[in-house]
Amino acid sequence: MLTRIDHIGIACFDLDKTVEFYRATYGFEVFHSEVNEEQGVREAMLRINETSDGGASYLQLLEPTREDSTVAKWLAKNGEGVHHIAFGTADVDGDAADIKAKGVRVLYEEPRIGSMGSRITFLHPKDCGGVLTELVTSAQGDAH
Repeated sequence: MLTRIDHIGIACFDLDKTVEFYRATYGFEVFHSEVNEEQGVREAMLRINETSDGGASYLQLLEPTREDSTVAKWLAKNGEGVHHIAFGTADVDGDAADIKAKGVRVLYEEPRIGSMGSRITFLHPKDCGGVLTELVTSAQGDAH
């Protein structure tokens, strides 16, 4: 069962400049940053609030590190802006299977490692009203 909006992914050309905008405008600070070589992105997670299930909600700012990454291709086509929405779940495998059984395409056969050691998969945007949708199970013991 999906428990919260885990994060909203925002694609940007300049991560540092975008982080500074969110810091100066809204007072959001970087909670975590990393480079995901597999996905070809440098990212910053800005914590917005904590949630009743012990998790939190974030903005995930994404800057491509190479031109062949999915985010780089998306930026070339769409420009900066909302890239995806992610829902938190205690069981990414089970929820992905349930959603797939309802006719929605799941993009990864097996969940992959995402931010902060989480397990993730994506749902095809054409099956989700044009919205790239991510399912996230936080790493154990993480307040993600």
